[in-house]
Amino acid sequence: MLELDRRQLLALAGAALALAALPGPLAGRAWAQSAPQVAEMTLGKDDAPVTLVEYAMFTCPHCAAFNQEVLPQIKANYIDTGKVKLVFREVYFNKPSLWAAMIARCAPSERYFGIADLIFKRQMDWAAATDENTMVSKLMSIGRQAGMTDEQMNACLNDRAMAEALVGAYQKNAEADGVDATPMFLINGVKVDNMPYEELARKLDEALGA
Repeated sequence: MLELDRRQLLALAGAALALAALPGPLAGRAWAQSAPQVAEMTLGKDDAPVTLVEYAMFTCPHCAAFNQEVLPQIKANYIDTGKVKLVFREVYFNKPSLWAAMIARCAPSERYFGIADLIFKRQMDWAAATDENTMVSKLMSIGRQAGMTDEQMNACLNDRAMAEALVGAYQKNAEADGVDATPMFLINGVKVDNMPYEELARKLDEALGA
């Protein structure tokens, strides 16, 4: 589990513009002026009896491991069966985490989790880039694999209003839920830490009354 400095987490409001600023050829472009709504990214039935909220960061290795090793089992056994609704909330502790989220959200919402999965699977490639231009380029290559054009992604990455809205929503949720590590989870509002599938499944079963 990646431990975060909560003071830094909750101080991101003043750093929203810096987080949104992109390197190299993407810097300095005109920004959108609207105030967009930040959609909750969810999987499963809205009326599922249990809600599992996941806080994760796209640059977090433990989050990538959860995405690859635990989430597929949770999806098959709880989400797809109508027992659990997953609410996935991005954590922006650094600029690359925000950029990755903006790429994932650039496509229609029904494709979000497929793109997020690619971002996690290729984390060791793009997140290990030694400079920001290369990192953005590698993220955009993931977007192309998902069917997005460079024009679409450039527009999304340079949407300052959306960047600020994302950071603002993240801060509000992180403060309310006491986010101090990633990944972190809430089961029907009760905070739980990262754990193997078997332990998380037991907690979900308890919440289901099984």
